[in-house]
Amino acid sequence: MSDGYEVSDTMGGEPDGFERLWTPHRMVYISGEEKPKTSAPGEDCPFCRAPQAPDEESLVVARGEHAFAVLNLFPYNPGHVLICPYRHVADYTDLTEAETAEVAGLTQRAMTVIRSVSAPHGFNLGMNQGAVAGAGIAAHLHQHVVPRWGGDANFLPVIARTKALPELLADTRKKLADAWF
Repeated sequence: MSDGYEVSDTMGGEPDGFERLWTPHRMVYISGEEKPKTSAPGEDCPFCRAPQAPDEESLVVARGEHAFAVLNLFPYNPGHVLICPYRHVADYTDLTEAETAEVAGLTQRAMTVIRSVSAPHGFNLGMNQGAVAGAGIAAHLHQHVVPRWGGDANFLPVIARTKALPELLADTRKKLADAWF
């Protein structure tokens, strides 16, 4: 025992007074294990696969005729929703007028619902077009709707490359889905 901390034989290094927030589930995202192997539509694409599964399993919050809202598996904040067209299309300019209108409408509805459920102070909205622009899954267009609160960013993402989320995805999905209609 040293400075009130017990040193385990299974942990490397000396105790430094910091508590550790272990997030091993994030390695799937960091390593790209869940990313599609190809840019083709189908079972390899999570945004093609999600609407085929039950909503609770796939984290789909709401469905429209041309697009749907699904929780991000690796959210920046609780309630981080992705608005996706059903059609596997990469570029915003390739959407039909009906798809464009529904993506916009679902984005507006997502903001309204998230405000009613969790009262964020603001939102980040955006699409990353192409891998070079930051799109993790560039082949299937998706609009991010990220709720933001004053003080929601702290040292964890900068220092520890970790984001602390106070709510389970299933709980967030249920709240948003229940409030959607």
